[in-house]
Amino acid sequence: MTARDVRELGEAALAWVSAHRGAFELGDDALAEHGDVNRTWKPLGELAQVCVSVRRHTEPTDPLHAAAADLLAFAWHQTGQGSLFLELQRLEPFATYPLEIYAAFASAGLRHTGYEEAVATVARTRGWQLTEQEPNRRLSVLNSLRRSGIPQRDDMGRALSRTWLGGLPEPWTFERAAGYTLTHVVFHLTDWGLTPRNVPPRIDAYLRLWLPPWLDTCLDAGQWDLSCELLAVAGSLPGPPDRPMLREAWAKLARAQDASGAVPEIGAGTDTSTSTDTGSGTDSGTGSSSGSGSGSGSGRDGLPAAHDFIRCYHSTLMTAFAAVLTTHRLRASADDGVEPEKARAFEHAAHPGRGGRGVSR
Repeated sequence: MTARDVRELGEAALAWVSAHRGAFELGDDALAEHGDVNRTWKPLGELAQVCVSVRRHTEPTDPLHAAAADLLAFAWHQTGQGSLFLELQRLEPFATYPLEIYAAFASAGLRHTGYEEAVATVARTRGWQLTEQEPNRRLSVLNSLRRSGIPQRDDMGRALSRTWLGGLPEPWTFERAAGYTLTHVVFHLTDWGLTPRNVPPRIDAYLRLWLPPWLDTCLDAGQWDLSCELLAVAGSLPGPPDRPMLREAWAKLARAQDASGAVPEIGAGTDTSTSTDTGSGTDSGTGSSSGSGSGSGSGRDGLPAAHDFIRCYHSTLMTAFAAVLTTHRLRASADDGVEPEKARAFEHAAHPGRGGRGVSR
């Protein structure tokens, strides 16, 4: 598995997303009192965040950059250029998910002054300041306020200390829920991989020691979605990347991607009835989404292709996100002269003696 192979996995994933952009559209239920946020705002917000990250880590002349920019413009259009956030603020003044979604757009320069003024007013209230939240969710809100240019009264470091990861727990206590919590703690600390230096040294050292076995366990269990998030964490840490871990992990993940570019959340033989909490404060849901399948055919290694949009959109987005972070970090470390021999070894380990393209399918 080479860096080029990793990029191609990301390209295929983003191509699938582009082909299924219609499934991300906001319907009439987006503002409904009993609407399902997991099937409306949540997928759109995750699409926006991944596209922002892809744009940040690619050059303007890169086709991936152009594809991400196009999808981001589509997502912003779905929000009425931000006007729907103001309506959400009126309907749910103390809900934080609109701000968390809006922050991705704001970080890309897509802003709505009216919404920012409204949420800033609410953010000054005692009710907002004293709302009881999970510690990793608190980090998300603080980072969203920062990204949106809204003053914040809490401290990221203090919020971090109350998270599972911040406490450096016994490594054997790692399980699925803790995994999703720790990935999003890192994403909020680093602004989705943009500022690796914001990971404290003690947490960096802890993750470098225990991330490889945790990732290996998730890959062996077919937890593709969580595996992609852990790979994104690996691409968000300061210092040189762990090339052997990345090479082996991406080789395993490659087998989960089907010919259309989709990656299922969970592999065959695991319990697919369990929903995935992606840290946005809402449950991803597991029901079907009619008319939005990923296409027919078999996946790599004879695995069935993913047909259900809801069960594969997030893991496919995370594949693109992790792939872009991985290739960016590998190339940056090589350009900086960091471990050049290891850089060449990563590039040629899968195809000794030639600079081949593609993953064996």
